[in-house]
Amino acid sequence: MPGERIPDRTIFEITGADRFEFLQGLVTNDVPQAEGSLAYAALLTPQGKYFADFFLTVRGEAILLDVASALAPALNQRLGMYKLRADVQIAPSALHVTRGTGPAPAGALPDPRHEALGWRLYSKAEGEQPQTDWTAIRVAHCIPEAGEELTPDSYILEAGFERLNGVDFKKGCYVGQEVTARMKHKTELRKGLACVRVEGEAEPGTEITADGKPAGVLHSRSGDRAIAYLRFDRAEGEMRAGEATVTRL
Repeated sequence: MPGERIPDRTIFEITGADRFEFLQGLVTNDVPQAEGSLAYAALLTPQGKYFADFFLTVRGEAILLDVASALAPALNQRLGMYKLRADVQIAPSALHVTRGTGPAPAGALPDPRHEALGWRLYSKAEGEQPQTDWTAIRVAHCIPEAGEELTPDSYILEAGFERLNGVDFKKGCYVGQEVTARMKHKTELRKGLACVRVEGEAEPGTEITADGKPAGVLHSRSGDRAIAYLRFDRAEGEMRAGEATVTRL
C-alpha cells in the first residue's frame, strides 16, 4: 500500500559535500544525519518570522526536502541566495510523497509532528485518492498548515513548533534564531494557536471578539472544532466569531 497522495507537495533533492552544514546553519531543527528519520523544520526570516515549513530526510547521497508546492519557488530562491559558494545543488525530485494512518509500509517514516498523523513515504508511487479527513486530525491536535495557520506574520513558537518537534533549542545558530530563543527564554507567549469549540456558522478568517474587543482569528474548522489564533488574555469564557459562539478548549 503506497498510501494516500498528498496534494500540492514538491520534493527537492539537496546534494553536494556541504549539504548538511548548509542546511544546519539555516533551519530551525537539527538536520537528520542518517537514513531512517524524518525531521520537521522551518526556514525563518532574519526577523524570526515564518518563511516556509518542510520535512527533511536523508536518502543516499541526498537530503530530501518536502514542502508545500505553493512555497516551493520562493523557498528554492531563498536557499539559492544563501548558498553562495557552498558545494550544494538543489534540484526537483521525481519522487512522490504519500501518507497514511494504518500499518506503515516498508520505508515509511513516522510523521514527527504527532503520532495521529501517521507516516509519510517517499517513493515513485503517486498514491491513492485521499480518504482520510486530515483536516479533522489537524484540528483535533492543533497542527498548523502552510497557507492556513502559517503565514508570513507567524512566529513559530506561537504556532506550536516546540510541541510539534519543529525546533531544536540546543543546536547552533540559524536564521531567525535570536528572536526565537528570546521568545522561548525571556517572555511568556501572549498569543498563539489554540483549539476552540464553535457553535454556529463561522468561516475561517472570521475575527473572534471577547466583550466586543478583538481576541483573535478563526482558522481551520472541522465540525464544531477549529484552530484559532488567540490573544490569551482575552480568551477566557465565551467569545464570538460573527454570529457563532467560541470557547477555548
